[in-house]
Amino acid sequence: MTVKHTVRLHTRDGQSISFVCGEDEDLVAAAAKAEITLPSTCRSGTCGTCSGTCSKGDYALSDHSDAALSPEQAKAGGILMCCTHPKGDLEVEVPTDLAHITAGPVPELECAVVAIEDLGGQVVRLEIKVVEGGASFEPGQYMELIIPGSPTSRAYSLSNAPNWDGTFEFLIRLQPNGKFSTWLKDIAKIGDKIHARGPQGSFVLQAGSLNPRRFVAGGTGLAPMLSMLRQMAAFGEMNDAHLYLGVNTEDDLFAQAQLDEVKSLLPNLRIDICVWKAKNGWQGFTGTPVDALKRDLKIDLAKGLQPETYLCGPPGLVDATERAATEMGMAMSSIFSEKFLPS
Repeated sequence: MTVKHTVRLHTRDGQSISFVCGEDEDLVAAAAKAEITLPSTCRSGTCGTCSGTCSKGDYALSDHSDAALSPEQAKAGGILMCCTHPKGDLEVEVPTDLAHITAGPVPELECAVVAIEDLGGQVVRLEIKVVEGGASFEPGQYMELIIPGSPTSRAYSLSNAPNWDGTFEFLIRLQPNGKFSTWLKDIAKIGDKIHARGPQGSFVLQAGSLNPRRFVAGGTGLAPMLSMLRQMAAFGEMNDAHLYLGVNTEDDLFAQAQLDEVKSLLPNLRIDICVWKAKNGWQGFTGTPVDALKRDLKIDLAKGLQPETYLCGPPGLVDATERAATEMGMAMSSIFSEKFLPS
């Protein structure tokens, strides 16, 4: 008989939820049996969506990507819930509010392709809409899109502002030989049906805040930032805001019209497009978003400000930004992040 243990999750908003997990199960699977859906995407230890910190109890971690959970993070008690097997009762801190740990399965919606648009830099804007009824989401959340004719899914952040009519927009970089990229580039057409699971995720805009906001995006990590900024524009939120978008070269630039549009709607928004390997003649910031943020954080911190800082992009960018910001004096409670890996 499998030995079972109690797992208690403590959420960012001071709430808790518990379930029973066997030693031969991972936390995500055991929670699902208890009709609790934890934030998770890949369920194989590669994306980092289900991260947490174990503050009490013994456990074993199965194989996972160091990009999703570094050895240093694991040594400090960091876990990926899809790879964690309890050896005793566990107390786990999770970087999400209780409202984003859902009861029951994640909804699956039948949608239709509404628009496919080339935004430059090998990035495509995909817009889909629920076939019947509506659905909404919070700015910063993501959906899992199921490749038509396949059980395979990919997770993409939403880039449009929340709405009630079930319209979802995504910014998707085409990956060589990527399964979803191949469908999107070679097969997809207007009117095609596609199933979406969600919305999901706890990387969301802090509602009602008057704090300055800093948004650091690597590549298509821009998507949730656009959703947040568009929400701010729709609600007339006048927070001081600064977006840092990082790309490798000028050839990787994309969504310039979308950036111009959101800038016109938010007079308090500044945008730095950061090109890492810029050619002669580049008029913008040369370097990484981390470099640009550090430049400006010196001014913020000298004024006694702790701006809400939102990070989305590859693990290296997110980790480097968190490290730089905290070393300069930022509190981790003011930093919200989501990592992604190309797929």
